[in-house]
Amino acid sequence: MKLQKLSYSLLVLLVLVSSAAIAHAQPPVTVYKLRNSHGVETQITNYGGIVISLKVPDRNGKFDDVVLGFKTAQDYMRKNDPYLGAIIGRYGNRIAKGRFTLNGVEYKLAVNNGENHLHGGIKGFDKVVWTGRQIRTKDGPAVVLTYLSKDGEEGYPGNLRVRVVYTLTNKNELKIDYSATTDKDTVLNLTHHSYFNLAGEGNGDILNHELKINADRFVPTDAGSIPTGELRKVSGTPFDFLTSTAIGARINQDEEQLKLGNGYDHTFVINGTAGRLRLAATARETSSGRVMEVWTTEPGMQLYTGNFLDGSLTGKSGKPYPRRSGFCLETQHYPDSPNQPSFPTTTLKKGATYKSTTIYRFITQ
Repeated sequence: MKLQKLSYSLLVLLVLVSSAAIAHAQPPVTVYKLRNSHGVETQITNYGGIVISLKVPDRNGKFDDVVLGFKTAQDYMRKNDPYLGAIIGRYGNRIAKGRFTLNGVEYKLAVNNGENHLHGGIKGFDKVVWTGRQIRTKDGPAVVLTYLSKDGEEGYPGNLRVRVVYTLTNKNELKIDYSATTDKDTVLNLTHHSYFNLAGEGNGDILNHELKINADRFVPTDAGSIPTGELRKVSGTPFDFLTSTAIGARINQDEEQLKLGNGYDHTFVINGTAGRLRLAATARETSSGRVMEVWTTEPGMQLYTGNFLDGSLTGKSGKPYPRRSGFCLETQHYPDSPNQPSFPTTTLKKGATYKSTTIYRFITQ
């Protein structure tokens, strides 16, 4: 009888252990392939929510991959890549000294960029495996990604449930819809980190790309890329992209902010009402005729010109990625907002729902 009880107890224990293992097992790493009605294709993996490839036509109908990246999802795990194509969270950009105070409580985050916290910390959303599924929508094929970021992950408060939907629309748009809820007040700033080269990845630098940004002001930073608190007018500075200008036209000017950023690595204050979808930027590559519009509900957009790419990474086409071989247009709130009371808030309250939309739209001229 005692032996039967012991065997039963062991069986129950094994079932409980197995159930716990299943409950904590992460989903398998998967690559989803989407193709719209015009032949535009993208590959997205649930590892980091990374856009591995995005093939769009030029003016002659020739398709090229316009995002920097590697061949397989496993390549991103093995290489120390600079957030190529990934979902960034919980907080895109920097938080000074990895600290902020919320509701009178100071939170200490992982520090991974000098003395500061960058892009969600040591293991941000770009390095986790999301739960994914592919669906069809009226606008085109889509991938739904979900992730539970547990209370205390990388130092952040609250169990945060995040949902990101990538839709490849039949208007040749890569649409990104973000939503999230939390069971405790927290801070949140999600963004997407593709490096674009509209001539095709691996095809030279992006300095001749023409860029127009719908922003009268930008966010100056200190030597650690932390905002000074000023929102400076772009007029009369190398940051004036109100009319279409080559990215490289003024990038090497003797100007303090360009020197501090080693080029453009700054947030622009997008004109119009935050929360409403509006045109933030237009990038144009004249040899291919490719044009990319960026639409967003976010208050800001970071322009990063691949200043720290150094040729040590070899992309999916077998070509290295030297300095300024890609540029990023990361729609987001401003850096260090939790420590900057004058900036739009990034606090997500318990019971509230975070929502944000960004669209990368491709046309030819």
